[in-house]
Amino acid sequence: MLSQYDPIKVDFILREESAPPPFPPATDRAAWNAIKDAVGAEQVNAIIAAAEIAAREPIPELPATLFLEFFRSGSRQEYETPWFHRRDMMAELAIAECLENQGRFLDPLLNVAWAICEESSWEFPAHHHDLPDVERPTIGLFAALTGTQLAELVLLIGEHMHPLLEKRIRHEVDQRILTPFLTRHDFWWLHHTPGNTTCNWTAVCSGNVIATAIYLECDRARLAEVIARGARSLDDYLETFDSEGGSTEGPGYWGFGFGNYVLAGHLVHQRTNGRIDFFADDLVRKIALFPLRTMLSPNTFVNFSDCDPDITLPVPLLVFLAQHYRVDGLMQLANMQRQRPPHHHNSALSWMLRDLVWRPDPALDQPAIPAQHDWYPDMQWMIARFNPADPDALVLAVKGGHNNEMHNQNDVGNIIVHHHRTSPVADIGRGRYTRAYFAAGRYEFFMNTSLGHSLPVPNGCAQLPGETYAAYVLEHRADDTGDLLRLDLKAAYPPEADLAALVRTVTLHRDSGHGWVELVDEVTFESGAGTFESVLTTFGSAEIGSDTVQINVDGVLLEIDYDPSVVAARVEVMNDVDLAAGPRDVTRVIFALPVLAKMAQVRLCIKALTG
Repeated sequence: MLSQYDPIKVDFILREESAPPPFPPATDRAAWNAIKDAVGAEQVNAIIAAAEIAAREPIPELPATLFLEFFRSGSRQEYETPWFHRRDMMAELAIAECLENQGRFLDPLLNVAWAICEESSWEFPAHHHDLPDVERPTIGLFAALTGTQLAELVLLIGEHMHPLLEKRIRHEVDQRILTPFLTRHDFWWLHHTPGNTTCNWTAVCSGNVIATAIYLECDRARLAEVIARGARSLDDYLETFDSEGGSTEGPGYWGFGFGNYVLAGHLVHQRTNGRIDFFADDLVRKIALFPLRTMLSPNTFVNFSDCDPDITLPVPLLVFLAQHYRVDGLMQLANMQRQRPPHHHNSALSWMLRDLVWRPDPALDQPAIPAQHDWYPDMQWMIARFNPADPDALVLAVKGGHNNEMHNQNDVGNIIVHHHRTSPVADIGRGRYTRAYFAAGRYEFFMNTSLGHSLPVPNGCAQLPGETYAAYVLEHRADDTGDLLRLDLKAAYPPEADLAALVRTVTLHRDSGHGWVELVDEVTFESGAGTFESVLTTFGSAEIGSDTVQINVDGVLLEIDYDPSVVAARVEVMNDVDLAAGPRDVTRVIFALPVLAKMAQVRLCIKALTG
């Protein structure tokens, strides 16, 4: 798709087209006064008040010893927190100066921007192996984001900026970002890589290099090379999506990866007067709808893999997509997300600027209502909603897929049961980074095992990582009676599981007033009788009865009926599991065959308790 834009073609387009700046510089007082009027005095005053605090604060230090501390402790926060704070300060000061235009934020802005320029690397220690090598700069997520933010600072402050600061920014960006991008081929995210490595990195890095070049690169031929090379790389990113626009990274990384794809696409579209269009393909339109199609209840989303359910998406991103594709649901979602606490974005200045100019339409301030049924055939996600108009109604999410997906969790066959805006049967989400896995040269997560998900456990075996450890869809249907997904899970488990067959069927039944979920696991062992467990994970408590288990999450109740002649129920509590949101107890509700069996069928009926 985007690879059609070779450097020569791009050069000709750039030669023939000219365009005004994508956003008004501070000197355009008519534009900024209009922005002030549109957003209102309350928001303007809040931004200026934050900048006044930033102007008085000392710039956080980032010494070499703090950089090295990561390699000793494995903890990321000590370095990353002040790193982010510097860029937050720069964003607050720059936007306040644009709004106020009195010059009182220029000196502190000079100080913090100069300090950022003096950082030996703009990338995190976690993306290095030692102290930075200044002769071989690392372009990763946060170096690329820094390049764009400094470039936007040049655009916004422009004539008011100290001329040597602008010269310094242009020099540093060229040495750290643009020239390495054009002359080196060893950035793993720049080219197609098999398996789960091509992910949001490709969109964030290539997208922000394109954005930085559009702002700062004066040589038209070099700019054309950057756009063409970046566009080819972004094709790799688009290939990671399901044919219906789904991403195995989940909605949280959609906001990060696709959000930066959109930022770059907007700048390219604007610079070329639409002759280079990153939004033209229908797949991109489908990708734009992903958060709407994965919504469980207002502002809560399916969180399979390395994703949190309680996420904040960039509001201006939703606004831009709603306007570009004329999708009211995305604008409604933007208004819903605006009600959430402010989100700390990875690129503060970029989103803070767009938050002022890509604003939600107040006429569409109603809840977004998703479809009754969503299905992603390639990644095998099914989301079934009993009544999409009722935010408290029962929702079922099921995934198949394989165990070499992006941010893989070894969770083929996992389910989420959502009710009253809570997931009593939950995907427990992502774990923290651990030093041991970093030292091994890759990232892993504490709960990256099928034993931490709502999955079968045949003969005590967990699923294994790899694309061959996969589910196969035997049946999928959605009609007035229910929504069903039947998966063959045999291939997801190792030979030690001794499986002749393992089929999981999950159904949202619509034949009652509130709906109910049926989970059936059918197992046959190859060489003899074996053990078998069907597990459900929850953040709540579980009380076992003679033929029922009741899960309680802050007063939201699910009842699970089981056949005591087939399985025995027990509960295991995993205390203080170290998740990304902090330590939290996880309860495993286990339905186990009481004796060895050659074959068995475990049937669970999951019902929401009202009242």
